[in-house]
Amino acid sequence: MLLDRRRLLSQGAALGAAALTAGSGPVQAATGTRLILLGTGGGPTPKKNRSAPAQAIVVDGVTYVIDCGDGVARQIVAAGLKLGSIRNVFITHHHSDHNADYGNLLLLAWAADLDHRVDAYGPPPLAAMTRQVLELNSFDIKTRIADEGRPPLRPLIHPHEITRPGLVLQDNRVRVTAALVRHPPVAPAFAYRFDTADRSIVISGDTAPSEALVTLARGADVLVHEVMYLPALEQLLASEPNAVRLKDHLLASHTTTEQVGRIATQAGVKTLVLSHFVPGGYPFLDDSVWLDAVRPHFSGEIIIGRDLLEI
Repeated sequence: MLLDRRRLLSQGAALGAAALTAGSGPVQAATGTRLILLGTGGGPTPKKNRSAPAQAIVVDGVTYVIDCGDGVARQIVAAGLKLGSIRNVFITHHHSDHNADYGNLLLLAWAADLDHRVDAYGPPPLAAMTRQVLELNSFDIKTRIADEGRPPLRPLIHPHEITRPGLVLQDNRVRVTAALVRHPPVAPAFAYRFDTADRSIVISGDTAPSEALVTLARGADVLVHEVMYLPALEQLLASEPNAVRLKDHLLASHTTTEQVGRIATQAGVKTLVLSHFVPGGYPFLDDSVWLDAVRPHFSGEIIIGRDLLEI
């Protein structure tokens, strides 16, 4: 319980710092590794209290974005980050709550201060999506090149399709490794591990309990994992016209509070961060509900994710 109280106090302080940063403009580049939860809601429909799934890992002032749910560009700015600090984008899988603003992020970053190469990684059809985004926005792009003197956008964006687990990227700041996870019927779907000089961070993406994820997260400092609270599921489904099919999908392709605690224990992670909450909006669940449901299954630090929380 003492650890939980400390967690709540540190989370509140981080929230306050995030709010101050969001209102004071872009922060200066900092050394070390930062993790910022840009959006923590689960599912494709917009929520009043949580933005769509996205994370930013900032290493020595360079931003790596994982997933691009609706509004990700605004959330990056609200977190006090410059859009021009983006160097790499990673998509875990092609559900709209994770990729809806992939193209918009690139376009809006370019309209702000992005003038360098960005490499994007994710499952097929990422390359085709990138081409289509550029075509969809070709009028705006051409107009801004001619009218505002911006560099052409197309040569700056380099998509890389991944279909197998293993090393995705290694540069002088980070090593990124992917594991295949189970999120039927969407395949392939990936989790990513980021190893830097000072931290190791794993982002689960959407997944049912996965041995590959446990292996990927072994000994990590931080595991950001999706979570579903079964007792509230029926209330959520009562508002859905396709409740039976949706329930089958949720149970087959997501992770319950009990399961996520056991995964964190098996992997031996230091800190478990809950995110991609189902339900993420209605019915609203207090942080203590999530904490109490996971605590019996994991004795390490548990953080209940919130938008713009820095960890």
